[in-house]
Amino acid sequence: MKGVWRFQDLVAWQLADQLRQVVIGYLAKDSLKRDYKLHAQLSDAASSGPKNIAEGFGRKSHREFARFCHIARGSEEEVIDSLIEARQKRYITDVELDRGDHSARKALKVLNRLIAYLESTPNWPN
Repeated sequence: MKGVWRFQDLVAWQLADQLRQVVIGYLAKDSLKRDYKLHAQLSDAASSGPKNIAEGFGRKSHREFARFCHIARGSEEEVIDSLIEARQKRYITDVELDRGDHSARKALKVLNRLIAYLESTPNWPN
């Protein structure tokens, strides 16, 4: 992880944050605001990804960091499921679902690579 001094430098965090921004745009829709439970679940899931990557970055070992990345991965998958539900309830359009799904899958692809790296390498020097 040369050149990574802050969690914001991680592409995995950047893409998780982009997903969060896409979701924030959808959460502003009046139709979705009225579904309090789905709104809260989608908001929490979208925020959880980047937050867990950031928290894991602050841990002392690759193993601990990877554990938080696994949690972030689960949250990003939950975003996809919540977006599917939002589309089924007609809160978002097919185009919006596709945009959110694409953003989530891009974030997941990079996050999976980060997890593989963390699980296959020794810890960085203290």
